[in-house]
Amino acid sequence: MVYNKVIKLLVVEDEDYDIRRIKNTLSLFADSIQIQDVVSSGPHALDLLRNNENHYDVVIMDYQIAGGLMGEELIRKIKEIIPALQIIVITKMTINITDFNFANRLMKAGAFWYCTKYPGDIEDFIYQPTDFILSIYNAYEKKLLEQDRNRSNRKLSKNIEDILLQKIIIGRSKQVEDLRSKIDKYAQNNANILISGGSGTGKELVAVNIHYKSQRRFENFVAINCGSLPQELIESELFGYEKGAFTGANSKKLGLFEVANHGTVFLDEIADLPLQAQVKLLRVIQEGEIEKIGRTDKIKVDVRIIAATNKNLAQEVVDKRFREDLYYRLNVVPINVPSLKDRPEDIPLLVDHFLNVFCSDLGKSKHSIDEKATEILQHYDWPGNVRELINVIQRLSIIAENVITASDVNNALISLPTLRFL
Repeated sequence: MVYNKVIKLLVVEDEDYDIRRIKNTLSLFADSIQIQDVVSSGPHALDLLRNNENHYDVVIMDYQIAGGLMGEELIRKIKEIIPALQIIVITKMTINITDFNFANRLMKAGAFWYCTKYPGDIEDFIYQPTDFILSIYNAYEKKLLEQDRNRSNRKLSKNIEDILLQKIIIGRSKQVEDLRSKIDKYAQNNANILISGGSGTGKELVAVNIHYKSQRRFENFVAINCGSLPQELIESELFGYEKGAFTGANSKKLGLFEVANHGTVFLDEIADLPLQAQVKLLRVIQEGEIEKIGRTDKIKVDVRIIAATNKNLAQEVVDKRFREDLYYRLNVVPINVPSLKDRPEDIPLLVDHFLNVFCSDLGKSKHSIDEKATEILQHYDWPGNVRELINVIQRLSIIAENVITASDVNNALISLPTLRFL
């Protein structure tokens, strides 16, 4: 095994005899493995790591080190400082390393590998010296992989920040402040969520914010409108099928639940899902697995479900159009998105935001809007909610001059059936 870079070790050991044995064991591999520092206590090791974050690749530590900080506690503190750093634990014969609980504790704390010190010559330092050396190489490889993953996650985090800036929930009303508070709170767990609200209120916007603020943010967010799927295609879209499962199935198809595995599935207009499909969705939620067309074994999936509806889903249950058991499975955490007419104080902020977006797209300087025009927009009923407002602002950014007037607003609203201000 050849590396362009020498693997740098920090040894945490308080017995001179064992330090000599470690050095002698590694001496034949000095071209690729070198001990950078040796310390005799946990606190000293932590000080070095805090001040030399990029100085070490692998830590070799005695489980029963002196100084009061040892074992799993020391492992956890090392990983808190440098998460990608890999730790190899060496223990005395007095500890039974075949004990499952001991091994489990080490791995949970963050150790990469462990072995037992044997008395005797250098060749007997551990059960298999070659395993010890190989563990150092493997630990280094894992460190590189975790560093790459961390860099990738930082890049993804930047992309997620950009997504959230583009998907910002605009408003200063109490309703919007409460909504943002619920999003931040509910994003931190994996409970299924049911979002209710009128058409055009921004239910998908809420779902996107929940996903990208959750622990699943680095995984896929998959959205589907249950009302837009032909009934005969719902099962194959949600759960997929195998090649040859039926006539015309010339290739394998991944269902949306497979695509979203470890991420989030957003089921918009859930009330429109047929009863037969509701049964299969309930099974996925209960069992955590899907049945794919043309496949005999089931596939495990781990998804969070966010559903949305503009109907009264409880009434749909009463009317036997929606399964009661599925309703309770989906409605673990309810969120209601307020209608635009119920938060008129947010309309100037929304107008300003979307004018900026659309004027920028058109290569224009941003329009201003006079007081009377704003008043008309604030007193309009907005049956189509924010979606309707966006349509009107886009129209205004095209037809208006530098200052949007009441006349411009009336002209933009004239084709709307519920117009009150002409």
